[in-house]
This record gives sequence, C-alpha cells and structure tokens, in this order.
Amino acid sequence: MKRHLNTLFVTTQGTYLAKEGETVAVKVDGQVRLRVPIHTLGGIVCFGNVICSPFLLGFCAEKGVSISFLTENGRFLARVLGPVSGNVLLRREQYRWADDPERSAELASWMVIGKVANCRTVLRRFVRDHGENPMAELVKDAAERLAGILESLKHPLPLNRVRGYEGEAAQHYFRVFGHLVTTKKEDFAFSSRTRRPPLDRVNCLLSYIYTILMHDIRGALESVGLDPAVGFLHRDRPGRPSLALDLMEEFRAFLADRLTLSLINLGQIRPEGFSASETGAWTMDEQTRKAVLVAYQKRKQDQMIHPFLGEKMPVGLLFHTQALLLARYLRGDLDAYPPFVWR
Repeated sequence: MKRHLNTLFVTTQGTYLAKEGETVAVKVDGQVRLRVPIHTLGGIVCFGNVICSPFLLGFCAEKGVSISFLTENGRFLARVLGPVSGNVLLRREQYRWADDPERSAELASWMVIGKVANCRTVLRRFVRDHGENPMAELVKDAAERLAGILESLKHPLPLNRVRGYEGEAAQHYFRVFGHLVTTKKEDFAFSSRTRRPPLDRVNCLLSYIYTILMHDIRGALESVGLDPAVGFLHRDRPGRPSLALDLMEEFRAFLADRLTLSLINLGQIRPEGFSASETGAWTMDEQTRKAVLVAYQKRKQDQMIHPFLGEKMPVGLLFHTQALLLARYLRGDLDAYPPFVWR
C-alpha cells in the first residue's frame, strides 16, 4: 500500500523553491523559511508568482513528485511531471474501455452512484443533526429524490442517461445546499452552483477546494499507471483530465463540500476574507486561502475505515486506493468496480 504523502502548497508571492540536498528549500526574500524532505512529498502546488529552480524541477521529476502551477486565485495553469512510467498494458486496456460505449456507461454508472450516494449522506446528516431547522423538510425531500435516482442507476443504462441522472441529482443537491449553511447565512448565501466565475463566497470556496482536490486525484491516477486524461463519464477534450474528473465525483461531497460547510459553520473563515470584482467574480485573500489549505491538509490526515477494503487509513490515501481499485478492475482482477461510498 502506498504511504500517505503530503502536498506542499506555496501561496506566498515571490517565493523561490530550490533543491538543497534531498530537500525542497522554500525561500522568501532570500531567507530559507522551510525545508521539506523530498521523500515526504507527493506533490507541490504553486499559487501565483512562485518560482522553481531548474534543478528542483529535474529533482522532482526524478523522484516522481509533480509540480502544479495555478494563478493566485486557484485557476490551473500547468503541471510539470517526469517521464510516464505507467503500465502500458493497463493504459491500453483503459483506452479500449473508453472506446466501448457499454463499458464506459457501466463505469460511469458506478462513479455517479458513488457521487449521488455521498451527496445524499451529506443531506441526511444535516437532517439528523438539525431536524429543528425550518429548512430540514426541504433537505429531506432532496435526499429522498437522490434515493430514487440511485435506484434508477442500479440498472444498465446508456451513457447519456447516466449523465442525465447525474445532472438531475446535482440540481436537487445544490438547490438545498445553501440551507446547510447554518451561520452568517446572509454573507454566505448560496442559490446555485456557478463555476466560471464563482458568483458568491460559497462557490468561490467550492471551486478552490475542487482545484486542489483535482491535483491529488490526478497524482493518484498517475501513480497506479492510469492516464488521467481518458475518462468514461467525462469524454476526451484537449487539456481536460477526464478520468481525474470522473474519480473526483466520488469525493466532491465527502471531502470538498463538507470542508466548505465546516469552514463556514465553525467560523474558521471570515466574510471579509472574500472580495468581488467588477465582473461579479469572487476571490479570497491570502489569509483565507492559507486557512483553507491548512484545513484541507488536516482533513486528509483524518482516519477512517475504507468501505470496501475494511482497512483503516487516512483520508488522503483514499484517492490512491480508489485509483488502485479502478486499475485492478480494468485488468480483470475484480468482478466490479467498488465506488467510494461514505456511510
């Protein structure tokens, strides 16, 4: 089993990353602020004006540590990775499955089942913990609608029907998602999911956490030899990590959405940490971004029992575990792909 490795997030503008022996040296204004042993890292994510030395780039490529570059506000720019060393036979099988409509629909169904089931659990937990809330009945109704969609997904369906149910489930879920915010509801009002750009503070948080979650899932797929660009639910598009988007569906509600709600409801972030531009797009200040990244790293260290394997592991290892299960299914070592379903 792969060890749980950390992600180094660099947000301070003007930071310079360099290789010093077997460590990554983080320098600000010429002073070393941090040294991180390379063997403890799974990836590095640089936000904004962060510079990496050529020697560090080569060192990370050699050690299999990916480096992602994002804008200061979290928009993906580029990713640096060393030579691909995945199993060519596994990738060829992945491509065959992706070219087969029936097989693609089968895998897409399981991934959407994982997504919808986890969304339903988020809603049901709110009803359990906040039954006195006047919006609890609306949330309960949405959870029941998701249950109906889950029943429909258990039957063989063409890919366009699977996508249709996925879209319908997202509508029901996000229609009541704003009711799950229990504090400072005016500041953190949410009416619908908006992506490019995010049009409120909640959408800004969701998009930011989805971006860093994508980095981890993409790395997990690459680590087991799968091609993150060739998916089943999301089809091929230049520059899009379709398989990473597929696998991320299972973790959106469980990790990103719950973390967003925790940050707001527990008062770990302030409304003043967000600002809107003239175009209506919302962004976070540096202090808020750092608070989100720290909370994300802590959440990855939480322990839980994997629902299929029955093994206790940190949350951060779940991505690799699901990627490994997917690879085993494609190779024919498993009878079915078990999506991650949080209970």
